[in-house]
Amino acid sequence: MIPATRILNLLNSCSVAPAHLHQIQAQVILHNLQSNTTVAHHFITACHSLNLLNSAAFPLYTTHFTKPHTFIYNHLLKAFSHSKTPQNSLIIYSHMHKNSIPVNNYTFPFILKSLAELRLLKEGEIVHGRIIIWGHLGDIYVGNSLLNLYASCGVMRSCLQMFDEMLLKDVVSWTVMIKAYNEAGKHDDALIMFERMRGERVVPNRVTMVNALAACAGFGGLEMGVWIHEFIERSGWELDVILGTSLIDMYGKCGRIESGLLVFDKMGEKNLFTWNAVIKGLALAKNGKEAVSWFLRMEQEGFNPDEVTLIAVLCACVHSGLVHIGRQVFSLSITGKYGFSPSVKHYACMVDLLARAGFLEEALRMSRGMPFEPTRSIWGALLAGGRANGSLEISELAAHKLVELEPGNSAYYIVLANLYAEMGRWNNMEKVRELMKERGFKKDLGRSTIEAEHQDDKLHNLLA
Repeated sequence: MIPATRILNLLNSCSVAPAHLHQIQAQVILHNLQSNTTVAHHFITACHSLNLLNSAAFPLYTTHFTKPHTFIYNHLLKAFSHSKTPQNSLIIYSHMHKNSIPVNNYTFPFILKSLAELRLLKEGEIVHGRIIIWGHLGDIYVGNSLLNLYASCGVMRSCLQMFDEMLLKDVVSWTVMIKAYNEAGKHDDALIMFERMRGERVVPNRVTMVNALAACAGFGGLEMGVWIHEFIERSGWELDVILGTSLIDMYGKCGRIESGLLVFDKMGEKNLFTWNAVIKGLALAKNGKEAVSWFLRMEQEGFNPDEVTLIAVLCACVHSGLVHIGRQVFSLSITGKYGFSPSVKHYACMVDLLARAGFLEEALRMSRGMPFEPTRSIWGALLAGGRANGSLEISELAAHKLVELEPGNSAYYIVLANLYAEMGRWNNMEKVRELMKERGFKKDLGRSTIEAEHQDDKLHNLLA
């Protein structure tokens, strides 16, 4: 049997192990088969599946290679772009450039994917320049990869310019743009892009719809979200776990969680994200008891909650005033029942829950005893709770802490000055106002907004 055939048989066997692969590597070198594209394809694929790209494939084709071949390097680039070490793609690409190994339109999508993953904008712009020079800009896969690069780096101006200049666009091009706007927090622009796509009669796919639903959820675009749901049903698409969860999330954030629950019932497969979407939706609807009920049902069906689940449950307790249940859930998280320790966000929810319910001393003790420095959301909750429950002392302490944390936020000075006025401490009030003048702040009609950062980013309005 000739060496190449024997090596291919070994690589294709189900029992190939890491130790065997290094022996096969030695045989490839011994029989000078590095330039055999078929052997290279199977060897690189085996290395990728066994997580040996760095120790076997990389050195074999960058140090022992006498007859470089573009196909082999493209396959290496592809493997590394889908690996845990995409940075090696840059070394391979540089090696190709230094050794005058020709590149083609298959080379660039892989190197651009790695650059996007690493958020290397400057290097990506250099590759973009070479793409133009070598005449590959008209390739739709290259164009989409450039779009993804700029989107991943958050450079929306370049992303939009690239999109507008593309002569050929497909559903992937439009989907990348919708996703990019979502990730930039521009959900309205994402929906406008989706509308443009519909106007161009481009048929969306599942990935498009998941991103469009995320835009609806972020912007509150219920009407568009309902249209997408109807499109899915008209098209006869299976309501898989990703699409179903996206619909539930959209309905929950748009205030129609009852429609989300109907989607849940129709889904065959559910995962933790699905349950979290339901619980968050119920929390936003201020239906705390039902949110807790779904949380318990989730556990009964064998799903272990994560950090997001507990934030959603605690937020539900906050909105519905379920202090006893909130304490129970939080206590269980401290004992380690859920497999993780509470984070500062969980503590913030509990402080808010206690402060709103009037348990101000307990809330203050919790903020001082937790293994984190209190954040502005925690002090904001104490300030709001103190004002709502008539505790000027705790309100003063919280306002002072907020001024220390964010000395550039005029709202905190206004609240502090108003507190001193209520307490009759006119000298302190004048000192705060003088400090505001020194820092160039202006009083805004006696209204201040203090942020309490929870899952739904609600704001407490504190009227002077």
